[in-house]
Amino acid sequence: MSKTEVVVHANQDLLAAAAAARLVTRLVDVQAAKGSASLVLTGGGTGIAVLTELRNSSARDAIDWSRLDIYWGDERFVPADSDERNEKQAREALLDHVPLDPKRVHAVAASDGEFGDDPDAAAEAYARVLADNAGPDEGDVPTFDIMLLGLGGEGHTASVFPESPAVYEKERSVVAVRNCPKPPPTRVSLTLPAIRRAQDVWLMTAGEAKADAVALALSGADEAQLPVAGARGHRRTLWLLDRTAAGKLTKVDQPPTA
Repeated sequence: MSKTEVVVHANQDLLAAAAAARLVTRLVDVQAAKGSASLVLTGGGTGIAVLTELRNSSARDAIDWSRLDIYWGDERFVPADSDERNEKQAREALLDHVPLDPKRVHAVAASDGEFGDDPDAAAEAYARVLADNAGPDEGDVPTFDIMLLGLGGEGHTASVFPESPAVYEKERSVVAVRNCPKPPPTRVSLTLPAIRRAQDVWLMTAGEAKADAVALALSGADEAQLPVAGARGHRRTLWLLDRTAAGKLTKVDQPPTA
C-alpha cells in the first residue's frame, strides 16, 4: 500500500543537499536489487539545486550511471538552446558531468527539433518513447523508480495546472499544454495517470509561497483544483520541504525539522 511521508528541512540549501544524498542511496539500492534504475527529472529552482548538489557530491559515483534511464516529467516547449528548457538546465547541472549512456537519456523534443513548432506531435512522440521503454507487463508507461516533481503556489505539478484540460486527461500518458498561466505558455507534460506509475514520487519545494498548496494537498484536496494532490507514488509519496513551505501544516501533520 502506498504511504505518504513528509520531511521538513531548515532551509532550501539543506533540503537540496539532503535530497541529493537520499537520491544516491535510493538509486544505489534499486540498481543493487534489479540491475538498472529509472529517474524522472523536474525543473525549477529546487529540482535543479538537487542536481547541482548531486554533481558535487563525493558519493555520486556510487551510482552506476550507465545503468540509469533518465526521463522528464515535463518540458518547456522552447528551442533546444533556450535557458528555459528543463533538459538544458539538467545537463548543465548534472547530466553532462556524469557517464550516462546517451541512449538512456530520453528528452522531449524541442520546438526547433524534428517536429517543428508542433507540441502535440512532440507529446505523441514522447508517449511512444515511454511505451517503447515499458516492460511487457507495464502497458504504455514504464514503472519509474523515482520521479522528482516540484509544485507551484497555485498547485500545479509537472505542467498540469488547475482546471486545465491536462488535469482531466485519463487516457494519454503525455499531452501538449497550451496557455499556461506561467511562462513559457506552451509545454509538454506527463499526465497524472502517468505520474502515478512511478514507484516513488518525491515532491520537493521551498518557500512561503508554496505553503498553502502544500497544506491543501496533504489535507486531501481535489486534484482538479490542485493537481499536485493527484501526484502520488505507487509505493511511496515523499514530500521534501523547507520550513517555510511547511509553515501551514498543522502540528499533527508536520514532523520535526531534519
